Amino acid sequence: MRELEDRIRQDGIVREGNVLKVDNFLNHQCDVGLYDRMGAEWARLFAGQRVDKILTIESSGIGIACVAARHFGDVPVVFARKTESKNLDGDQYRTQIKSYTKKRIYEVIVAKRFLVPGEHVLVIDDFLAMGCAMDGLLQICEGAGVIVEGIGIAVEKGFQPGGASLREQGYRVESLARVSSMDARTGEIEFA
Repeated sequence: MRELEDRIRQDGIVREGNVLKVDNFLNHQCDVGLYDRMGAEWARLFAGQRVDKILTIESSGIGIACVAARHFGDVPVVFARKTESKNLDGDQYRTQIKSYTKKRIYEVIVAKRFLVPGEHVLVIDDFLAMGCAMDGLLQICEGAGVIVEGIGIAVEKGFQPGGASLREQGYRVESLARVSSMDARTGEIEFA
């Protein structure tokens, strides 16, 4: 998606350790108009696929997934929680994921009543790098018996193994911006 790539070039900041900061428009301050156009693009890319629900993980994926859901007939959005809460009740799917940027392990939780066996799910998230968060979401989907129609990613770091691994497993991954390289010294970002 050219608009997203241009915005990353314009406003993205490359940090040491393969970190790409896009917090002024994607995952801290939210450009809702851009989110809407991203949702429209995913709807175009996944046209003809049945989508009963969208699944994401807190926190950065929630806004993007909610806006995208409008383009899929206002389907519900379910998000995996990274923290225990008194409001979480009933049976739950749980798995652990390692956060690449935060360098810690999270237990992620989805109440079983929100993922019904046989439902068709589109998984959406803001970033895909190593694939740890996505692997956790897919474990939850497998445990729930839902059908994963595809994975929508805003920004994929194509030089890291997450996307290739998912594609090798047979998942359809549609990334709107696929970074092929970035340089913290110069700030340059290249796209595939």
